[in-house]
Amino acid sequence: MCVLEGPDLVHAALESGVEFEAIYLDGAEATTASLADLCARAAKAGVRVFSLEAGVLAKVADAQTPQPVLAAVRFEHLEVEALTVTGLTLVLHDLRDPGNVGTIIRSADAAGAKAVVLTGQSVDPFNPKTLRATAGSAFHLPIVVATLERTLTHFTAGGANTLATVVRGGASFRDVDFSRATLVGIGNEASGLESETVARFSGSISIPMAGATESLNAGVAASLVAFEALRQREVATSSSPPPSL
Repeated sequence: MCVLEGPDLVHAALESGVEFEAIYLDGAEATTASLADLCARAAKAGVRVFSLEAGVLAKVADAQTPQPVLAAVRFEHLEVEALTVTGLTLVLHDLRDPGNVGTIIRSADAAGAKAVVLTGQSVDPFNPKTLRATAGSAFHLPIVVATLERTLTHFTAGGANTLATVVRGGASFRDVDFSRATLVGIGNEASGLESETVARFSGSISIPMAGATESLNAGVAASLVAFEALRQREVATSSSPPPSL
């Protein structure tokens, strides 16, 4: 069970068919057009809606600027062994920032990745801050919490290429064959992946940089890898997804 805050995220959850416990509205805002539409969609889906007294949501919401609607929903708990070993899967190890994790989930969804796995001491992917940062993508692909050992064991047994991202010294990410099943590890925002962790993967990759910066943001690095995999799939199939921002 987790909490969604804001009409956009609640609309995305309704579209996905996720199981709702209930939706809660700020009674002072309940008659606005956007919330009236949300209530109509909830009623059609058989979801309970409660209108609360003014100020109640502000006391329980996580956001600094409270939204006029929140919902309690249930996510299906998946074991890492249930994931199919195909395409690209991102494993996030010791990522602590909810914004980074949400950004990576959103990019993974946009680039057609198969799943995102969180390992080590990573932030809870289902907390309100992380879910807001996914902009609804949390409902579009599997998100799993597991140990790194189990994740590597499952994907290695399935024949995947397992690659750790390192700042320097790895093969260029453009030279990786993403046409085969691939698991890519993204490390902690401050320190990346420890050397002993990198050694557990079958290889390592780096993103060539021309400037003087020491490293890339974890969310940016994961996004570049995900979209390089998408580019290679487009080339292999001679097809492209519709343009979008």
